[in-house]
Amino acid sequence: MSHSSSTIGRPLSSHAVTGALWIFVYLLLTLAPLGIVMIAPSITGVSLPAGRSFWTEFSVALGFVGLSTMCLQFVLTARFSFLKAPYGSDIIYRFHKIIAIFSLGLILLHPLVLFIERWDTMKDRWHTHPLAFWTGTASILSLFLLILVSVYRAQLRMEYDRWRRWHAILGVLAIAFAVVHVMRVGHYLAEPLQRWLWGGYTLAWVALIVHVRLLKPLRELREPYEVVSVRPQLGDAAALTIRPVSHAGIRFQPGQFAWLTAFASPLSDREHPFSFSSSAERPEIEFTIKKLGDFSSRIPTLSPGQRVYIDGPFGALSADRHPHAPGYVFIAGGIGITPMISHLRTFADRQARDRAAGIAAGNQPHERPMWLFYATNTWSDTTYRDELAALVRELPNLRLVHILSRPHDGWAGERGMLSADVIRRHVDFSQGRFECFICGPPVMMDAVERALRSLGVPIGDIHAEKFNLV
Repeated sequence: MSHSSSTIGRPLSSHAVTGALWIFVYLLLTLAPLGIVMIAPSITGVSLPAGRSFWTEFSVALGFVGLSTMCLQFVLTARFSFLKAPYGSDIIYRFHKIIAIFSLGLILLHPLVLFIERWDTMKDRWHTHPLAFWTGTASILSLFLLILVSVYRAQLRMEYDRWRRWHAILGVLAIAFAVVHVMRVGHYLAEPLQRWLWGGYTLAWVALIVHVRLLKPLRELREPYEVVSVRPQLGDAAALTIRPVSHAGIRFQPGQFAWLTAFASPLSDREHPFSFSSSAERPEIEFTIKKLGDFSSRIPTLSPGQRVYIDGPFGALSADRHPHAPGYVFIAGGIGITPMISHLRTFADRQARDRAAGIAAGNQPHERPMWLFYATNTWSDTTYRDELAALVRELPNLRLVHILSRPHDGWAGERGMLSADVIRRHVDFSQGRFECFICGPPVMMDAVERALRSLGVPIGDIHAEKFNLV
């Protein structure tokens, strides 16, 4: 779960204003088809077909809203940075999942209401229904199957890349059948305003597919990266360092992530999300990737000079979005250290830059108090443990707390699970509203959020993003 900063007692941020604007635009686009259907007859003086009851019109309203939300699903997953910036990718993807189920509910109610009202005339006509009936049914089945394979992907043991391809195919089929269904019914496309609206929706939908599946991958092909090195790390991980080839590369904030394509072309749609672990102040980019699946296990086989591609940056898990915070609390579990070490490396580079420029210590974000709680199973699982110790020496305002669930003999640090008691022993939240950033296994992140809430941390000061995109 990710949360944007609370605005209580603080200036209203640009992200909050932009986020409110996008919500308004989303609602407007969702309800526009229904509004056009309602006002077009009064504008043109052309009435709807006679004999249509309230329940028929209510059913149609459900269908139009359901279809418009289905179309907008493609916008939510098109990875527009300006759209995701106010909320973070995690909130967008969670909203996408909820709206998918909401759309299915509306679209299921659309024929159900009609069947209940017209059952006596429809029950004996199953084999004589017009094409509009069958295209509507195909749309519902496509959407239902899409949600089914998404919810039960793990149980079906469907590999991630294969799921993504089927997700896209079923989504396109659901929309295409639905648009044909509306056109075949035709009652609400009699007026130019109505035709222009649905024509615009259809063109926008096609344009999004072309953008996501063709134009963006072609841009990535023109801006490749090459592998500099792959270094093994503790915790069964590998640090992949890449650099841009004949272009300036991207600028990112510490804590953000990108989609990485390796061993294939961007046109193949085989990409995976990983957090940056490198400093945002350096041109070379590093991802620290734990061996968790087929793709991540192949990362150590990459060789220097090999081409890879990235799409990003994305995400809101960055202290740079909160420059006025009195301090920062970073909480990592396992490979969740990657966005946190990106923060620390960035802060160390900015401190060194200021020192080299002769800028006296002041009240910059990298000079404020910060804590890093890092929970791992064993000391040998603690990725970047030596560099973290070095960063503590570079950043005198940093307090590092290791927590081992299976500590070795003689371990003098925190042990067991990362709990509210552990956090309370090291951070006094009465001294300020510190921004808290969490990354790790989902169960751990949920537990830490509850612990922080029990310590009185406002929910708006707790930030986390989960890469469980299904």
